[in-house]
Parts: sequence; structure tokens; C-alpha cells
Amino acid sequence: MSNRWDGFDEVVAVADTGTFVGAAKRLGTSTSHVSRAVARLEHSLGAQFFHRTTRAVSLTDTGRTLVDQFRRLIAERDEAIAMLDLQGEPQGQLRITCPTALGERFIARIVRGYVQAYPKLSVDLDLTNRVVELVSEGFDLAIRTGTLPDSRLIRTQVATRGIVTCASPAYLDQRGVPLVVDDLERHECLLATSDVWRFRVDGEPRSLRPRGRWRCNSGAAVFEAALAGMGLCQLPAFYVNRAIAEGQLTEVLHTFRPDDDPIWAVYPQRRHLLPKVQLLIDKLRRELPAAILQG
Repeated sequence: MSNRWDGFDEVVAVADTGTFVGAAKRLGTSTSHVSRAVARLEHSLGAQFFHRTTRAVSLTDTGRTLVDQFRRLIAERDEAIAMLDLQGEPQGQLRITCPTALGERFIARIVRGYVQAYPKLSVDLDLTNRVVELVSEGFDLAIRTGTLPDSRLIRTQVATRGIVTCASPAYLDQRGVPLVVDDLERHECLLATSDVWRFRVDGEPRSLRPRGRWRCNSGAAVFEAALAGMGLCQLPAFYVNRAIAEGQLTEVLHTFRPDDDPIWAVYPQRRHLLPKVQLLIDKLRRELPAAILQG
């Protein structure tokens, strides 16, 4: 007797990823298995879900109608299973995506402790500054900072990070200390991934597009350039706090510091009850703020 769920996961995975190959990768199976499962379900229901060409796969009108129902049923199934195992030990695979710097400095260490505590759990931690599409790429959890536009995802704040503007004492001795935000127009600014620097002036947010001869998408490389006296930088505080405490860098425009950035744990709605996700979020909320404060 066939499983009444046969093909549901495969159809949704193909719809989300846009290819049978992508669906197979997301589900951890073969492309041929996905193709056969979709074909069996189409035959069983007497309906075609996808238009197939050699270059693309797209949903039919019937497919668009049914895939949303399949997605809802899968979500309810997963949450029902999770409800039965709320007191159980986290197990299976947990896929996490995280910005590179946060991951290397803090998240990897916390997650390592988590997976060591639960022998039945395996973790795939992907460190990237690309904004990963959680649903279509099959991730259980993302760590993100700042504004989150995707309303389909659930977010829980687990920590914050301060933003600091600073330079080496040698640079400031040579070029002077900026006293107000507009003074930055006369300084060499070391640029990272953001095109704007943020401040708070008279209680209101203020942004400025800095100018300079050095840009790098690595915060660590920008930090090193600031130590070398090349100019001013604006970076998350965890990059620079120790150097400031040791006198290697000096904070400027302290009274114009922007609000701290929230750090979020973000996850698809259908997974919000899974113990392997919830327990890790609890651990991040307990441990990450202190880790960031210590740098």
C-alpha cells in the first residue's frame, strides 16, 4: 500500500526551487526519485502539476492551486510530529545559515557546543553574506541582522550589536578628530559592505555616504586598514572593542552613535515548533549577547 503522502514533499520542493535537481538537493535524494514521485502523484490524481521543458519547470494552473494546499498539509504534518516530540532529544539534520563574521566569531562556537550535547543531531552551518532564501534552499534557521523584509518568516531577537566609528591615534593626530558628522566629508573613510554610515543626530537617524580610497567586503580587512592608519572606519563593535581598549584605535563621534542593530534568529513558520530549532534559539538567546560583549 502506498503512502498517502508520497509526492507531496517532492512537488513542493520542485515548486520552491524551480528544478528537479534543486528539489533533489533540498530533499537529500536523487533527481530520478523526485521525478518518479511527482509523476506517480500526477497519475494518481489525474492532474499535471508542471510544464516541463529542457530548460525550465513551471507550475500549471492546477499545480499552483494544489501546491499551496500541499505546503499547508506538510506544515501541519511536521508540526504535529514536532508536538509529539517536544520533550524529546533534538535529532536529525539542522541546516543553519549565518553571516560570515558572526559565524566565525560567535555562532559556530555556540552551535558546536549544541551539537556536542545531542549525539543524534547533525548540523550543516553555512557561513555566507548572501541572503539565503530559507524555504526554497531548505534551511531550518538563519541568523540575520538589521531590517527583515520577508513577512513569511518568523523572527526572534537573540542579541544586538553596536556600531562604532573609529580610527588610529596616528591618523587622528595627522588629520584631526571629527567633532560632528559633517566633518567626515574631509576625511579618508574605509568602506566595507555598506554604502552608508549611520548615526543619530538630535535623536533622529542620520545617514552619510562616506568617501575614501579603500573598500573591502571583509570587516576584518577594513579593521586592519584602520589599524594601519589609513582612515576612519565604521564597523560592528566586536571588531574594534579590544583595539579601542588597548589604545590601538580611538572611537570618534561617540555621541552620534546609531542605535544597536538587532540580531535575529529567523525561521520558516512550519518549523517553529521543532525542538532542534527551538532549543538552539534558546541557547543563542542565553549565550550570544555575552559572547558579543566580550568580543
